[in-house]
Amino acid sequence: MKILFILENYLPHIGGVEIVFKNLISGLVKQGHDLTVLTHKLPNTPKEEIIDGAKIIRISCFNSRYLFSFFAIPKAIKLAKQADIIHATTFNGAPPGWFSSKVTGKPILLTVHEVWINRWTQLTQLNPISAFIHDLLERMIYFLSYDKYACVSKSTQNQLLERNIKQNKTSVIYNGLDYNLWDPKKYSKSIMRKKLNLNTFTLFCSGRPGVSKGIEYAVKALPIVLKSIPDAKLLLILSKDPAYKKRYNMILKLIDQLNLKQNIILKDPVPYHELPNYMIASDCVVIPSIAEGFGFSAAEASALGIPVAVSNTTSLPEVVSGKFVLVKPKNPESIAKGIIAIKNKKYQTKPLVKFTWEDNVKKYLNLYKSLLKN
Repeated sequence: MKILFILENYLPHIGGVEIVFKNLISGLVKQGHDLTVLTHKLPNTPKEEIIDGAKIIRISCFNSRYLFSFFAIPKAIKLAKQADIIHATTFNGAPPGWFSSKVTGKPILLTVHEVWINRWTQLTQLNPISAFIHDLLERMIYFLSYDKYACVSKSTQNQLLERNIKQNKTSVIYNGLDYNLWDPKKYSKSIMRKKLNLNTFTLFCSGRPGVSKGIEYAVKALPIVLKSIPDAKLLLILSKDPAYKKRYNMILKLIDQLNLKQNIILKDPVPYHELPNYMIASDCVVIPSIAEGFGFSAAEASALGIPVAVSNTTSLPEVVSGKFVLVKPKNPESIAKGIIAIKNKKYQTKPLVKFTWEDNVKKYLNLYKSLLKN
């Protein structure tokens, strides 16, 4: 099978979406499929190369993933003529995918991570005009018709149904997790706690300081936690992505204003494969997100067997398992109450739910085959 992927970002850019498609593409190549990835050209990357057996073609668009939506269309049409199926993803890979499908008549699958229509102002730091433009552009994506929509959670599927997408066009295909990496038997809690000089009840929180991640609510919850657990510490790994510099500085200022420097251990970002070492050192993982399409952190903490205080919103309740407490998003009091409940071993439990890459690849293959039959 010849599959054309149209993705606004791909390796060496690393993020949740890139991890998803890296594993999907690697799995498909191992099964003998012919894959091409059309993506936007990052600085200091070649226009073409082979990664994990897939041909990567990059479009120069002044280092703007937004311009990729338009600049990629001619090349997308040319490549689609040689493909059996087109697989695009939101946001900026969707338009060139749709155009190439319409011109060539090739079936197209769109992976949707989450829908932010009517929520751009709430979930980003964009000014009102920019938020309006992003909202309008997203509406245009769902105004166009795709053959199938792969949703990364039931929550995302429900968001699509609210956009009047027919249910028979949607399928839920969860993202995967490398359970070898997130195997608790591979890590020593005591060694890592000693290395970090942790000898008290420790919380863990990590991510980019974007509005949707709600990191500031975890920080605001800490003073409340300290009233019941005076020596509690928060191990915080915060992304230094320049796009979030303003909010990064805002969180640093908040820590200072709340006089929490003695109770927060702020670490620079670490490579993904090192993250389990830091998470395993904690007694409770805090996930204060306002919205998540899938919620990798919830699945990762669950795999390590660490109790989680997690926002009761969007996909998080369906992804979290093991020991957990659901808390109200954007509510420091509720987050603090959940953390204290975990300290007292008062949490919900359910068997570990596993999301494997093998299952992810299998379900995408089945979806491709169903498209080719139509």
